[in-house]
Amino acid sequence: MLPPRLPGILTFVLAFRAANAGPTNSRRQSITPLSSSEIAAFKPFSYFASTAYCNPSVTINWSCGGYVGYSPSQESVIVAHQGTNPSKIQADATDVDALLENLDSTLFPGVDSSVEVHSGFAGEQAKTAPDVLSAVNTVISTYGATQVTIVGHSLGAAIALLDGVCLPLQISGVSFRMIGYGMPRVGNQAFANYIDAHLAVTHINNKEDFVPIIPGMFLGYRHPSGEVHIMDNGQWVSCPGQDNPSTECIVGDVPNVFDGVESDHDGPYDTVEMGC
Repeated sequence: MLPPRLPGILTFVLAFRAANAGPTNSRRQSITPLSSSEIAAFKPFSYFASTAYCNPSVTINWSCGGYVGYSPSQESVIVAHQGTNPSKIQADATDVDALLENLDSTLFPGVDSSVEVHSGFAGEQAKTAPDVLSAVNTVISTYGATQVTIVGHSLGAAIALLDGVCLPLQISGVSFRMIGYGMPRVGNQAFANYIDAHLAVTHINNKEDFVPIIPGMFLGYRHPSGEVHIMDNGQWVSCPGQDNPSTECIVGDVPNVFDGVESDHDGPYDTVEMGC
């Protein structure tokens, strides 16, 4: 039995255990508010991301760390990765593993060597990648699915973004999109450009959450396009370009971690708090 709040029944679930849980000129593009219907469309995926935190006592036979399932209401395979708390993700994003490295050529065949990602995040994604790939193929075959949506919060969003690059290189005939919440920066400029060219991404940032501004751009990191920022007044706005510097977007609103608010990391995202 699935948690009753989960929107649309995930009729097939394969759980997996994680070991541990050229830029656009954004200044010239307008920041636009999202309509109520556009905001509401993200809510099912907010629940899917939140449910990745559930422990086996809640999800019976799942082994949390993440799951792969199918949502009839969204007509999509759902891949969800569990995140971690803000202090842990801050430490992970800024320690020695914050060094940039090339992607594994087995998991990411054909990706140019100029594309580099956070070595710690890459290591975490590699631990579950074979199980995720197998599960996604099984669900696609079972349901004849033509869409895969990858979600996650915090560290889970970083892993989800890497899955969003990995899976399309291994699976053909379906479309992929990624929706992340409180996502740290994952890779360099070439990585952000690759994402913009190959994957539909929305990364949603809540108020003064500091996690999305780490690791710093001064270390060579860059977010892909697709930011949606929830402002203090509750309005959701679309921030065009990569790392939009407007004060209506996360980079301008939270110029350094000392201006951030740790409690904003878990939400709410249209009333949804991350965590089971």
